[in-house]
Amino acid sequence: MFSKTRVTENRPSQQPASSSAPAAEPAAQQPAAAERTREQPSASAPTRRATPSVLSSDLTVAGNIRTEGDIQIEGNVEGDIRAHQLTIGETATIKGEIVGDEVVVNGRVVGRVRGLRVRLSATARVEGDIIHKTIAIESGAHFEGSVQRQEDPLANGNPKKLAAPQAG
Repeated sequence: MFSKTRVTENRPSQQPASSSAPAAEPAAQQPAAAERTREQPSASAPTRRATPSVLSSDLTVAGNIRTEGDIQIEGNVEGDIRAHQLTIGETATIKGEIVGDEVVVNGRVVGRVRGLRVRLSATARVEGDIIHKTIAIESGAHFEGSVQRQEDPLANGNPKKLAAPQAG
């Protein structure tokens, strides 16, 4: 299956006289095609990092955070966070709205949580409303607020923030 020689397209093909050689040749060229695909990713294909960005426990952020990728927060954030996959670590405290396709809360959140898939672990402490498509709350999690299921919780804007100035 593996060999030390590298197959390249520029090398002239040597055809043995046996009839089984043509069937084996396309399989030998497939790894070379796979190498070209890895070396030159398509510009139209979305790139996603394999590892999430991590904000360590000794870091405090005052401001909003937005990423198309994944993020793990262990420190303190005062502001809104939007990410594809968002993990709030046990040592983290978030004061603001968090939005993501997948949201896992292990620490403390003071503010609204919006996500397609929301999971509160046993160590989670959430003070705010949760808008979700699917939710899982482990035994031991503390939650104060309301839970609302929506087909697309990410499409819903910030109606409460818009309504608050009119009421006051």
